[in-house]
Amino acid sequence: MNKFTVKDGTEIYFKDLGNGQPIFFHHGWPLSSDDWDAQMMFFLEKGFRVIAHDRRGHGRSTQTFQGNDMNTYATDVAELVEFLDLKDVIHVGHSTGGGEAIRYAAHYGKDRVAKVVLISAITPYMIADENNPNGVPLEVFDTMRYNTQHNRHQFYQDLTIPFYGYNREGADVKKAIQDNWWRQGMMGGIKAQYDCIEVFSETDFTEDLKSVTIPVLVLHGDDDQIVPYETTAVKAAELLQNGKLIIYPGFSHGMPTTEAATINKDILEFINA
Repeated sequence: MNKFTVKDGTEIYFKDLGNGQPIFFHHGWPLSSDDWDAQMMFFLEKGFRVIAHDRRGHGRSTQTFQGNDMNTYATDVAELVEFLDLKDVIHVGHSTGGGEAIRYAAHYGKDRVAKVVLISAITPYMIADENNPNGVPLEVFDTMRYNTQHNRHQFYQDLTIPFYGYNREGADVKKAIQDNWWRQGMMGGIKAQYDCIEVFSETDFTEDLKSVTIPVLVLHGDDDQIVPYETTAVKAAELLQNGKLIIYPGFSHGMPTTEAATINKDILEFINA
């Protein structure tokens, strides 16, 4: 297995396939690089080099009890990118991974990042406060913390239903997709996953979005029951200097899996533009 040890001793698992212009994929909570299978195969066959890592505490990386914060996540990516000497990179992030991608691009991406794609991303930030009155209430994240700590086995099965829109009338429910989500979640460390709830709900990416000048594609479904698009994607696009926004009618939070053909096509068009 490919593993790279960052400066604090944490081992980061990663996949690195192919040649050509690199695309670096950043996964969501509480998943792993395996969640990018549909994208990695598609872009590998299109002649790209595809890289994806398991964030610290997730998947096959070290089950960390410290350093579970967005700045450290971005630093881990920077160390891995430097180790692999990746340049002219397209960074693609889903959900929490979108925050990681834009934080990395803003802080470390100079001379290495070509473009960024934010899919169902948590940017600029999720939680409701005086500056974000229509955000998600703190009580929602407190419930997620409680369920993660006390019964993540069941919680990670239940969460797949709104995640993929499987509670909508006429939904094409695929149990194997739910099982794969649960498998990835249970591979990770409970402490890191617990800590990450605060990270994805409360980290503010406003200045990161404002500061990047490279092209950024923002993709979101208008039926996202996990990260509501009105307070994330729409606001993120307004903050970007060079952003493009696509809102998909009826698409769920898990659209990179359930709507892979559409998402892959639009990412490829953006890369080639």
